[in-house]
Amino acid sequence: MSDQIKHECGLAVVRLLKPLEFYKEKYGTSLYGLDKMQLLMQKQRNRGQDGAGLATIKLDMGPGHRYISRKRTNTSTYLKDLFEGVFSHFEDLSPEQMNNPEWLKRNKPYTGELLLGHLRYGTHGDNSIETCHPFLRQNNYISRNLVVAGNFNLTNVEELFDELVTLGQYPKEKSDTVTVMEKIGHFLDDEVQRLHSWFKPEGYNNQEINTLIYEHLDIQRFLQRAFRKFDGGYTMAGLIGHGDAFVVRDPAGIRPAYYYHDDEIAVVASERPAIQTAIDVQYDQVKELKRGHALIIRKNGTISEELIKDQVEKKACSFERIYFSRGTDRDIYLERKKLGELLCEKVLKEINYDFKDTIFSFIPNTAESAFFGMMHGMEDALNSLKIKQIKELGPTPNVQKLEEILSVRPRFEKLAIKDAKLRTFIADDNSRGLMVPHIYDVTYGIVQNDIDTIVLIDDSIVRGTTLKNSILRILARLRPKKIIIVSSAPQIRYPDCYGIDMSKMKNFVAFRALVALLKEHGKEHLLEETYQRCVAMADLPDDQLKNEVQQLYDEFPYEMVSEKISEILTPPDIKPDVKIIYQTIESLHEACPGNSGDWYFSGNFPTPGGIRVVNKAFVNYMENVDARAYA
Repeated sequence: MSDQIKHECGLAVVRLLKPLEFYKEKYGTSLYGLDKMQLLMQKQRNRGQDGAGLATIKLDMGPGHRYISRKRTNTSTYLKDLFEGVFSHFEDLSPEQMNNPEWLKRNKPYTGELLLGHLRYGTHGDNSIETCHPFLRQNNYISRNLVVAGNFNLTNVEELFDELVTLGQYPKEKSDTVTVMEKIGHFLDDEVQRLHSWFKPEGYNNQEINTLIYEHLDIQRFLQRAFRKFDGGYTMAGLIGHGDAFVVRDPAGIRPAYYYHDDEIAVVASERPAIQTAIDVQYDQVKELKRGHALIIRKNGTISEELIKDQVEKKACSFERIYFSRGTDRDIYLERKKLGELLCEKVLKEINYDFKDTIFSFIPNTAESAFFGMMHGMEDALNSLKIKQIKELGPTPNVQKLEEILSVRPRFEKLAIKDAKLRTFIADDNSRGLMVPHIYDVTYGIVQNDIDTIVLIDDSIVRGTTLKNSILRILARLRPKKIIIVSSAPQIRYPDCYGIDMSKMKNFVAFRALVALLKEHGKEHLLEETYQRCVAMADLPDDQLKNEVQQLYDEFPYEMVSEKISEILTPPDIKPDVKIIYQTIESLHEACPGNSGDWYFSGNFPTPGGIRVVNKAFVNYMENVDARAYA
């Protein structure tokens, strides 16, 4: 994605299922859990660049001993600083101390059996340390202590906040993180109190009741109550002070979650390859957490998947496959290749099957897998063309002509390279603007001037700002006859509200193209009519909601919108013709059959909150309100 956008966070949970001495004896380290957590977070660093945090819980610590530790950081070197801070507690220890897990557990922080890590990608607001996960809800009663972190965005924070107020709470701020923490915490408190009230008349003292709560706490029940009204995309993890843990996934499966466990360890992460690398297990040993379920890890070591919210149609985010997740996942890698391959026919028609004078390349690095797929598709297409040409030579072909046919190969080159981040210390806008095109560098001397066509595949085009102000300008310096930009994702037409920072309609080049077409074709009045319907939709119940913006796009064929986008993004002062080709939604589904969440492209939102958001985003556009359409 040449346009930088912020997106989803990363999550990691580690539960050591054996005594700490076991890991020291088998693996030679007393810090086995920390080592695994560091590797899990390092392998998911693509999911957060604004901060990181880690929390640990020690099991069976006596009163008066610290059993919860937490560290968070929002520095530019967040992972380095996080783990340097954690491991600093073990500097200058004697070999005897480092080789004694029980001594470390009694005397040093971060030596617990239960670990929760988080990588933050802030989609809005500040990046202060207070916004970094995990969050703590502290209490002197051990089973009421709660640590929470997640990869989530809720569309109905206002509703959930108001419900907390009606429950008698007084939240310190109106944010999704605080609301989630207090919502889960309230029902945890309620469940703990229910058990206390149940056992007290039986004659147990308060200390005995604590132990009974550990054994009888109904995690599934209180999570069902806590998550009942959540609308959005989420994977949320929680640790309870006495040692239970849970990870909950939304009922549409929008946000990802994977897990593995054996008799030694249980691990949860946002990405499958992170678990495969950290634990050294095979692809088919890592399971995907079922949508609407919670993975519950009890203090006694039992592990189960339990239904928390009734499942709805699976709408796992397709952007995970196109861009966000690391391409080291087997399925994602193959799907990205397929996305590139499925674009070949459109590209071939645009270049009139001219392999001789066409150069194929990609930008940025996340589009490399799609480029490989396009390479294979082009090689297959060329082979088919060669077979046809050879057949036309007859049974006794001329050797020279045969050699000419066989010598033609697709020209695959690395043309555009993202340079080191440029900084300008000049304050005026004109000077800074002159620096913008040089974010990318190019390989000179490969393109035949005014003869070659450049085909450059990108994984997606959101705003098109970098494409227009940098990539197209720098490619034009190579003096190609034509530049074709190919997007492995369809046109991004609608805002997201489930964890990705794409919330304002005016920022989408596809929407700007739509507005331009409406004006050109004398249909500008439809904007006002749609605005009125969106306003009227605001107070309707969920079952009457409708995405009113979809009708506007229905006014024009898909390719017409692409043509207008090409026109909008072509810099006025470059010589080559520019054409932008987009993936179709149908091909997206063919390439990524398991992740059908396509609301960015189709407008088919999986939850009522998403429909409210898209209508509100359109109202904000019409009212010139520069704000997100959700809290």
